[in-house]
This record gives sequence, structure tokens and C-alpha cells, in this order.
Amino acid sequence: MNNLVRSVFRMAPQLKAMVAPMRSTLGKREFTRTLWHMSRKPEDAGKSALLHNPSLTCSCGCGAKFVHTKGERELVEFLTEEIVAEKKAQKIKTIPTELDGFKVKVEGPEVELTKETDKEKIKISFCVNHTVDTEEEPDINPDMDKPNLAEMKSKPQFEVDVVRGGQTLSFTCSFIQHQGDDPEGYNDIFGIDELVLYDGEWKDKNYAVAGDVLDGYLYDLLMNLLEEKGISNEFVDKLSEFSTLYEHSQYISLLERLSKFTVGK
Repeated sequence: MNNLVRSVFRMAPQLKAMVAPMRSTLGKREFTRTLWHMSRKPEDAGKSALLHNPSLTCSCGCGAKFVHTKGERELVEFLTEEIVAEKKAQKIKTIPTELDGFKVKVEGPEVELTKETDKEKIKISFCVNHTVDTEEEPDINPDMDKPNLAEMKSKPQFEVDVVRGGQTLSFTCSFIQHQGDDPEGYNDIFGIDELVLYDGEWKDKNYAVAGDVLDGYLYDLLMNLLEEKGISNEFVDKLSEFSTLYEHSQYISLLERLSKFTVGK
């Protein structure tokens, strides 16, 4: 009976998350950027490092071999300041190569964590694209020299594959948006969206079942299984921290590449 009650209360926030439309992350970072620039003092405007050493060929000082348009100059000036600000806010410069015993492999926005034993291989994979959001909107006074911006967190949907021989037990998991404390004290920060068991390579025709239609007791047992494999609340919280750091590094890289593209280098 206790397991059944636990399942009912656990599914409640999960169902809310599935019914509610996905919050758009586009604009969140733009909102933060805009606030950062609003906080700058008027006398600081136009003091970009680009303007201190103007070249003979371009008034923006980038040293390019052609004259930029007004829009390009403004973009380069903004990017220069934005890159400095984002690097200053960066918590770590080097991405960890291991996370709680899982080896880390990254390629572009894709992340893969793997851990092997004699009996099985556990692989966790996710993509950091469109995964950043803030828990709440910050109250910011534009007149503040250093406004306190809400911290952005990356909470990606992730796949957990448990591979034994030629078979793979695969879970699709995502973070639960809590609407308050669970009255029964069960505060899982992630849940199972989908479950599939298949032979060999993944095929679209493989049968998959949604997590919210699983038997409640079976759902709890599967969550317990994931915890035994190391996929606990604590680990998933660390996964979110890692994803946040890596997404931020990807964002800075994008700004740097965009700047080089704009100046023609």
C-alpha cells in the first residue's frame, strides 16, 4: 500500500510537467544580457576595447581588410564586451573528464557518460542545446552597478542505457518541475518518461512505453534499479551542474566564433 501511495504522489508532479507546455529557453539569456547592459553606467558606453586602437581600414579597430557596416561594428563591439562578461562569470575553465565514476566524452553539444563492469555497460547521453532556464525571474534595478541575476541551470532530458550482451534496457528521463514539497516526503528530482528493451541496435519499430502509464509499483522498482546503477537524485543533480558548466562553455565558444565570423577572420 505504501508503494502505491508513493507512486500516486510521485506521478502527480510528473503529470503536471508533461501536461504543461515546455518553457521556452529562448529569450532567457537575451533577457539576462539586456539587463547586464542596462546596468552599465552611461559614461561607460562606447569604451569597448575595439575602439581604443582603430585600424586604418575599419573604424571598429578589428584589423579587418574591409570596411564593416554599422550593424557589423555594433555586433563586434557587443560581442567583445559580452565575451569578457561571460568568461568572468564562468565557474571553471576546464571541463571535467569524469563524473562520479563515469567517463566523460563530449562532441559539440552532445555529452556521453560511460561506466563499464564485467557484466554490463551503462551509458548516459544528452544534448545541452535549449536546456538552460532560470528557476524564477529576478527582480532587477537597472540603476544598480552590479545587479544580482538569477542563476541559469541546464536540465537536459537524458537517456540511460544499460547494456548486457546484445540487449539494451533504455530509459528516457527528465527533470521534474516540482510544484511544492511532496506530502509523503518523496522528492525525486527526475522521472522516467519512456522505457524500452531491445536487441542489437536501436530501431524505430522497437516497442516503447511511457513512464506515466507504467504500473505504479513497477515504476518504483525501476527507479530503485536506476539508483542501484548510480543514477540517484544526487548524481542527477551533479549531472545538471556539469551540463550547466558545459553549456556555458559552448555558449562562450559560439560568441567567440560569431565575433571572428563578423570581422571576417
